[in-house]
Amino acid sequence: MEFEIIKEKENPLFGRKEIQISVETQVTPSRNEIKDLIAKEFSTQSENISLKGIHGKFGSKIFMINANIYSSKQDRDKIEPKNKKEEKNAEANTSENKIINQNSQDNVSENNESSSQVNNKKNPEPSGEANQTENA
Repeated sequence: MEFEIIKEKENPLFGRKEIQISVETQVTPSRNEIKDLIAKEFSTQSENISLKGIHGKFGSKIFMINANIYSSKQDRDKIEPKNKKEEKNAEANTSENKIINQNSQDNVSENNESSSQVNNKKNPEPSGEANQTENA
């Protein structure tokens, strides 16, 4: 797979490098292959790269690729919109965390209730009749 950097622009406002490259290959390259190729060329991690598009023309072996390279994954996550798959994973993680937190809170409240019942059995409060006879 041969590639050539067509355009490279630093965008300090978003803290990224915007690139356009041309790749010559027999079949349409996968997103992971492109990310790995860019990561190797620009000495960064593939998780810091956001691919904007892989464009090819019918019958051509040349593909134009637009991508953004961020300094960190956190920067990328702040700026780039999440796709449906990432949103679904994020929702699943948050709902699992809510269920876990709710279960742990339920367990804590059950433990508090059972400990208060044990304390009541050890130190029963005097009934109202006993208090009245002592006062009389």
